Amino acid sequence: MIRLLALMLCLTATFGSAQRASVTSAAELRWLDRTTGDLQTFIISIGEIVTLGPIEMHLQECRYPEDELSLDAFALLTVNDARSKEKLFEGWMVASSPALNALEHPRYDVWVLRCKTL
Repeated sequence: MIRLLALMLCLTATFGSAQRASVTSAAELRWLDRTTGDLQTFIISIGEIVTLGPIEMHLQECRYPEDELSLDAFALLTVNDARSKEKLFEGWMVASSPALNALEHPRYDVWVLRCKTL
């Protein structure tokens, strides 16, 4: 009985500590060409496709912790090769931990900086 009560308390604490997130209509991303050193920062809206070099980026969603727009950003991105249409990346990128789930490409880097409201 005590074990069951302890388990219920642990689960209650876990559910109560979940952070609320808000959704925005755009994200600010940064793109790097490692060969030329070209670095570009740009804003992409949900549903928009941005092409830089042979890389196409498509933003599906951008979330940030509620009440703190500048604290962190979580962007759901799809990155394709514009020529072959091969999917290079699909998933969530986290602004505070860009290496956590990064685009793995020998020449290009893409990472999220923050969510934006347009």
